[in-house]
Amino acid sequence: MAIYVPQPHRAAPFDEAAARARSREHLETMRQRRSIRSFAPEPVPRELVENAVRVAGTSPSGANQQPWTFVVVYDEETKRRIRRGAEREEELLYRERASAEYLSAIEPIGTNASKPHLTEAPCLIAVFEQAWRREGGEKRKHYYARESVGIAVGFLVTALHLSGLATLTHAPSPMGFLREILERPDNERPFLLVAVGHPAPDAEVPTLRRKPFDEFAVTVG
Repeated sequence: MAIYVPQPHRAAPFDEAAARARSREHLETMRQRRSIRSFAPEPVPRELVENAVRVAGTSPSGANQQPWTFVVVYDEETKRRIRRGAEREEELLYRERASAEYLSAIEPIGTNASKPHLTEAPCLIAVFEQAWRREGGEKRKHYYARESVGIAVGFLVTALHLSGLATLTHAPSPMGFLREILERPDNERPFLLVAVGHPAPDAEVPTLRRKPFDEFAVTVG
């Protein structure tokens, strides 16, 4: 059992002017982020991807259990298998499983059961949530695993964007095929797929309206 051992927190001196400048720069950078569905074929520098995964690993987690696994896939055949599995599930979703309300909601985005980005993107990151772990031969539950992994994915997507890479988050439903293809253990549940690469020269994105601040934020006090 891990023992809590505190240590001093050493923070850099706070410079409000510099902090405001960094905050504004970060906001403008993130405003440029868009989900890309058409990727260029050129490879991405692996260091950028690995560093983004390392950033995700710094995310906070319930009881510091770090209940995540990031499987980075460059292998073309593995990507083809993932695409086949995703398109099989997506076809069933669009044809049988999805409600009319859901299909109406995604219609403006222009998506369908075809997922070419899963093979076009030079890199896929499959994110798994570890529901539990083995410790001393016993099964130990992970607390707030889903919330923790969700925060880590936010760190990951932000880090990739700040590195100049484009992404598309994708959650085919259901995703059990990912655990089989990537040979993950029983304690891991597929959480999300992230396609990573450079936008294709002819890539297009839908025109979207972002909610103004006052529509999604409430200030108390």
